[in-house]
Amino acid sequence: MAVIGFIGLGHMGGPMSANLVKAGHTVRGYDLVPAALATAADNGVTTVSSIAEAVDGADAVITMLPSGKHLLDAYDEVLPNAASGALLIDSSTVDVADARTAHDRAQQAGFGSIDAPVSGGTAGAEAGTLTFMVGGSEADFQRAESVLEPMARKVIHCGGPGNGQVTKMCNNLILGASMIAVGEAFVLGERLGLSHEALYDVASVSTGQCWALTTNCPVPDLVDTSRANHDYEPGFAAALMLKDLNLAVSAAEQSGTDTAIGRLATELYRRFNEEGGGGQDFGAIIKSIREHSGS
Repeated sequence: MAVIGFIGLGHMGGPMSANLVKAGHTVRGYDLVPAALATAADNGVTTVSSIAEAVDGADAVITMLPSGKHLLDAYDEVLPNAASGALLIDSSTVDVADARTAHDRAQQAGFGSIDAPVSGGTAGAEAGTLTFMVGGSEADFQRAESVLEPMARKVIHCGGPGNGQVTKMCNNLILGASMIAVGEAFVLGERLGLSHEALYDVASVSTGQCWALTTNCPVPDLVDTSRANHDYEPGFAAALMLKDLNLAVSAAEQSGTDTAIGRLATELYRRFNEEGGGGQDFGAIIKSIREHSGS
């Protein structure tokens, strides 16, 4: 079993670290928020008061932070204090350029490094069924698998440094756009007299089938796993969807890629966030679609 330093014990990092403890690893965790530290301690994490304490002597260091700036700032403390030979695993969702900068800094300091963002939301973090999209060398990927497996349903190597982040933003571009399409279809159907049940029963077994429909359906009482059944308490918040779509659109612009649907999806999620929906599940965008539909 490994000693793991875990930096960032929020809605995702907290349950992820708890699953590492359940798997028998020793986890030393750090977060700026006292409540997050308290919850982690209740779940068996050894909480510490600094990043330096979290990484000292650790075999692996996992970061789960809000942005690339937070990641690179944390590496200012990780790199001089981590044990020689430690593997650095970043599971934050950040800009590809920031991910590759973190890789370069880690390599220059003599550490193995992967970017390993996740899909699955808080429910997946709690259940240990996340999908990890890994960017980095084959050797570092193989080192990371045993650390990631207690938190994962799947761990997939996506290529070199930064490619985990590339995969994440492409996946969430699909997810954000498909949730809007599913929401629009339900609103169109209900305004034309079609029941939610009838639309679901057909689309869920036909060519309209997708994760946004069959796992996180934006109308309640059709799918057991939908956050709509819980008043859109977020599994994956609309504010985070907007963040990921912004990353995708920015990368598209930098690479000269035409992502017209991605740009439109970003604007619709921006509108929903401005309307106050950022703290709700991203499927709650159906409420914005209803609100902006004509009488």
